[in-house]
Amino acid sequence: MTTNHRIALIPGDGIGTEVLPPAQQVLDVVGRRHGFSLSYTSYDWSCERYLREGAMMPADGIDQLRDKDAILLGAVGYPGVPDHVSLWGLLIPIRRGFRQYVNLRPIRVFEGIDSPVRGARPGEVDVVVVRENTEGEYSEVGGRLHRGFPEEIAVQEAMFTRAGVSRVLDYAFTLASQRGGRLTSATKSNGIVHTMPFWDQLVTERAASFPQVAWDQEHIDALAAKFVLEPARFDVVVASNLFGDILSDLAAAVAGSIGIAPAANLNPERDFPSMFEPVHGSAPDIAGQGIANPLGAIWSAAMMLDHLGHPAAARGITDAIASVLAKTDVRTRDLGGTATTAEFTDRLIELL
Repeated sequence: MTTNHRIALIPGDGIGTEVLPPAQQVLDVVGRRHGFSLSYTSYDWSCERYLREGAMMPADGIDQLRDKDAILLGAVGYPGVPDHVSLWGLLIPIRRGFRQYVNLRPIRVFEGIDSPVRGARPGEVDVVVVRENTEGEYSEVGGRLHRGFPEEIAVQEAMFTRAGVSRVLDYAFTLASQRGGRLTSATKSNGIVHTMPFWDQLVTERAASFPQVAWDQEHIDALAAKFVLEPARFDVVVASNLFGDILSDLAAAVAGSIGIAPAANLNPERDFPSMFEPVHGSAPDIAGQGIANPLGAIWSAAMMLDHLGHPAAARGITDAIASVLAKTDVRTRDLGGTATTAEFTDRLIELL
């Protein structure tokens, strides 16, 4: 029997609506080849909906997604809607409602892509940033007082729990044991006096269960510099919510374009659907022109297939990505070319 996976599509805003159709095309091609199918349900949850109805998604939005096998998201954000409104109205409720506590962001320097960093050579830079995704610095604890007065104050509390930190560390150490056997922990315990020493303590505790993994820790400021100076040094990097967010975008830039970068929001226990999305955002400056790079969405779709139990199909997609970059001169504008989104997608599918 053919396995069918129920996929929720949330195109969102800007180029999100332009990069999800190419991802669907690729998914359907590899599905036919590997003997599975995907059925899609699309949701118009976006900033446009917010402006029209006052909410990014309906009150029962989480329940509408609950029976899906995975969620594929395009991008969220648009001028006129504050970023904290779009983020806290859609992405964060999904991540937290479905306990997607691992944000996984792989970064590679592909042959055929010139990194802006001289030391970032194809085949040598292959990093995965494991970001804690549901607590840390992005907590809801805090508030504002005396709004509009000279003594106005804003308080934001970072929340680190033993359970939350330990589970993402275990995931990162397990991943490192399956890859190159090296893990780096991002910290700032010299300046952040409570949460980061707690993070460091838990890294040491969890490392004892993974003697096969060599690990170290780096202060976030020095680590950011080393991502640029020595990008090939790193294998798996584990970081808190804020630090992982910043590091993964920096690493994507080192790889040559944030338009390539994928992300997975994982519930490793599979009690709830996981969500997959390109890192690039909605890019309103180029939206509607048909020139967006679809690779971030396509690579995210490959990560989704791997999560759903189709690793060979996922490898086929990433191999095709590597081939189209190494063996052709077809490039979207962010990669120095002139190809449209559709032209680039057609060439990739030919190689599939």
